[in-house]
Amino acid sequence: MNLPDHEFDPDDNFADGFDPDRATDDDEATTEALVWQLLLLINPGDEETALQQFSAYRDALAEGDADDSEPVWLLKDAIDWVSGFHVDAGDAGSFIDAVAELAARWNLRIDWGVDDAGDDDFLDSTDVPALMANAYDRLREHGYTLWTWNTGGEVHAGWIALQRDDEAMQAVAAALGIELRPGSDAF
Repeated sequence: MNLPDHEFDPDDNFADGFDPDRATDDDEATTEALVWQLLLLINPGDEETALQQFSAYRDALAEGDADDSEPVWLLKDAIDWVSGFHVDAGDAGSFIDAVAELAARWNLRIDWGVDDAGDDDFLDSTDVPALMANAYDRLREHGYTLWTWNTGGEVHAGWIALQRDDEAMQAVAAALGIELRPGSDAF
């Protein structure tokens, strides 16, 4: 497997001959480079995991119809519960579990504001957008950003990246055609 030759430099904002505005769906090399950059952003300091997920992305791309596959949907399965989450809108418990698993990668624990975040009364009294806003706030305290992308349905999905990479995340997501927001403003 060959990785894209270009690595993202947050200081040059893609000025080194890599223009995300020129990316098209037909430009597989550019799309793969952008996917690689996204994986590096959501796996800070863990290139091995990013490489495994990139391989899974390329396998999914090879198995499917590339013309009908948006990169974010191919990535969804490759990153789920390791670097990303994808949960039903009404499943607050799964959201808590998924984000707790993601935060644990950096030895972080989310304070959900209750002693037992798995308590049925607590889960019945909250929803995923409220939990996402709380997780966003708690992660920002430690230099991370919880992101959510528009699934267009009754599902919430997203990932966590370093706060210092917020601009890079927005640029890469836009170039990949991913409608992305901070977790404080859930879709």
